[in-house]
Amino acid sequence: MVKFSKQFEGQLVPEWKEAFVDYWQLKKDLKKIHLLNNNNKNTLIKHSHHNSLSSNFLSSLKGGFSLFGHQHKDHEAIHVHKKLASSASKGDMYETELVEQFEDSDAAKEFFSCLDLQLNKVNQFYKTKEKEFLDRGDCLKKQMDILVELKAAFKQQRDKAANSAQDSTEDASIDCRISCEEDSVTDRIEQEQIQDDSTDDLEKNEVLDSPRSEEMGKSTRIMKGEDRKLRTLSGRVFNCQGKNLRINIPLTTPSRTFSAISYLVWGDLVNQSSNNCNPEGSKLRINKTKLHHAEKMIKGAFIELYKGLGYLETYRNLNMLAFVKILKKFDKVTEKQVLPIYLKVVESSYFNSSDKVMNLSDEVENLFIKHFAEEDRRKARKYLKPHQRKESHSVTFFIGLFTGSFIALLVGYVIMARITGMYRQHPDTAYMETVYPVLSIFSLMFLHFFLYGCNILMWRKSRINYSFIFELAPTKELKYRDVFLICTTSMTAVVGVMFIHLSLLTKRHSYSQVQAIPGLLLLSFLLLLVCPFNICYRSSRYRFLCVIRNIVLSPLYKVVMLDFFMADQLCSQVPMLQNLEHVACYYLTGSYKTQDYGYCMRAKHYRDLAYAVSFIPYYWRAMQCARRWFDEGQINHLVNLGKYVSAMLAAGAKVAYEREKSVGWLCLVVVISSAATIYQLYWDFVMDWGLLQMNSKNPWLRNELVLRRKFIYYFSMGLNLILRLAWLQTVLHSNFEHVDNRVTGLFLASLEVIRRGQWNFYRLENEHLNNAGKYRAVKTVPLPFHEVDEED
Repeated sequence: MVKFSKQFEGQLVPEWKEAFVDYWQLKKDLKKIHLLNNNNKNTLIKHSHHNSLSSNFLSSLKGGFSLFGHQHKDHEAIHVHKKLASSASKGDMYETELVEQFEDSDAAKEFFSCLDLQLNKVNQFYKTKEKEFLDRGDCLKKQMDILVELKAAFKQQRDKAANSAQDSTEDASIDCRISCEEDSVTDRIEQEQIQDDSTDDLEKNEVLDSPRSEEMGKSTRIMKGEDRKLRTLSGRVFNCQGKNLRINIPLTTPSRTFSAISYLVWGDLVNQSSNNCNPEGSKLRINKTKLHHAEKMIKGAFIELYKGLGYLETYRNLNMLAFVKILKKFDKVTEKQVLPIYLKVVESSYFNSSDKVMNLSDEVENLFIKHFAEEDRRKARKYLKPHQRKESHSVTFFIGLFTGSFIALLVGYVIMARITGMYRQHPDTAYMETVYPVLSIFSLMFLHFFLYGCNILMWRKSRINYSFIFELAPTKELKYRDVFLICTTSMTAVVGVMFIHLSLLTKRHSYSQVQAIPGLLLLSFLLLLVCPFNICYRSSRYRFLCVIRNIVLSPLYKVVMLDFFMADQLCSQVPMLQNLEHVACYYLTGSYKTQDYGYCMRAKHYRDLAYAVSFIPYYWRAMQCARRWFDEGQINHLVNLGKYVSAMLAAGAKVAYEREKSVGWLCLVVVISSAATIYQLYWDFVMDWGLLQMNSKNPWLRNELVLRRKFIYYFSMGLNLILRLAWLQTVLHSNFEHVDNRVTGLFLASLEVIRRGQWNFYRLENEHLNNAGKYRAVKTVPLPFHEVDEED
């Protein structure tokens, strides 16, 4: 049977852990009472054995006291006082008074003091979150009313156009009148700055009596301020259905981005030519596309609100169960009847008696069914309550099967390569130039993927909510077993094909006959990646391709956590990308037919492309930083951009040194690479991992740690420092004895992938702690419609 503490920790909302009942501290206080009671009983037994006469006397006294106890049997052991709070935001406060004498009064007082503190904390947090979600619900209902009115007007306009038989190639649209002048770019930026300042002020309001209390103040108005931070496609105020509205669509796609850029460039020029609106006003067309985007945003906001209400219901039930469990344990240890008395207070407290959350949850579900599910409750449940995909034992079986197959094939391949001498310092040049890069690509890629599976396993063990951080759908996300299955299956296939290919070469088959095999292997994996059929994790493959598209077009797409996280992974896979470029050149130019494996290194344009590959991941990441600065306006993103610029400069210096191995270029490589390494280490430790906090209670770390053993953090910092110095290989040119330099390069590239694997864990740990510090368990979705006053 699973202990309740394990069950409690496994079911609580990770980001709200500090707001739950501190069940573990209450157990510690109860254990202290239990130990004191045992000591008192042991002392009593020792005294009773010294003298039989005194023993009889004590027995008589005990009988007298038991009679006295029977007289006061109906009296309550404790009395819980309810105090009115000083402010309405805090709610009522509870304080327990001990009526009966306990064996250790100080320990009992300490226990009930902690219990009262937990009850007050739970009530306070529940009331705050309830108000936040109620405000979200009211705001969403207004948004839904506006959307329904606009859709009705759109349908009426379309029917009218159909009746009048007017031919038009454009989409039907609602012609609304602009009620006031368009906001200039400067005015919009100033308004956003004011809103940011007001949001910062809100964070200072006290909600919980804890070191994190200031973070909860902004929750009551989060829906009103958060969505205005984004640069939007249209900031114009229009009048429709008797309301002054502004429609804001976030710039998440290239088409919206280009529209916004054109608006930023020409908006002020148009405003200067027409300072005042004419009496008729200019027309604003709201077409079907804009309504579709607005509907999608509102739908996402309803889903997140429903998820938050579910979390709050879980919060209520788990805390109620925790109070029952700990009070039962107290009664068992002290042999007092405290549970009925205190439980009556808990049941009547605000967090258990309020039904506003349940009512709002039912209302949200009904609205979603009506407007987004075509009155189909089952369809609505797929969005509001998606079922977790069950893990199959067959996956574990096949992981073991393919792991054994991979190891057997790898051993056979290594033995055969050792016999043929393929990886010595003077190997078969054709094999190392053409086949080995393909093996390197798969080795680095699936090593990285295997480490990602290890990351998922560690995140789950540490209760880090990676699904929420990456915004992954619970029904489609890859579990760590799925990742391990993909790795073992793929590497078994790769090593098996490489083993067959090497066997054919040892049997004296010509290169022209077998050289296409590695290329076909790579092509088969690429075709599987883009396969449109619902096989081999199609949803995950599609999501991966979308993320790669967002990275390649990074200045144009809005950057989310998963996008820049994946771009950081590509920064550690520069050797793999270089090998991919070399293999693509070799097969696409037809060099494999003529055995001219040196053509790609002789042709200037292919050689320049190979050098450009060294810069591209850093360029993509720098463009993401620029885009985030444009969207959010935080200087930190520009500082982060400088880190990737320094990495590009270091890569350029290395390329120049490889072309001209002179002392001047060597000195430049050392200086630039050293500066870039220091820059990167500072950002790793301080910004990405949140460590090296000077005033932390954990020296050189941070106050909140997910892992219990601190030495793991120090070890990881030292390992990250060592692996960041892999660029010294460019200067030292050290090789292992009797091993080809390409094998050495693969080994160093693998070390960088391992460094990135450990970086991933601490990066998400820091992100999770930031979310927990702000009690952010659900996503804030920007809303499309904003009602404005006439004077605005």
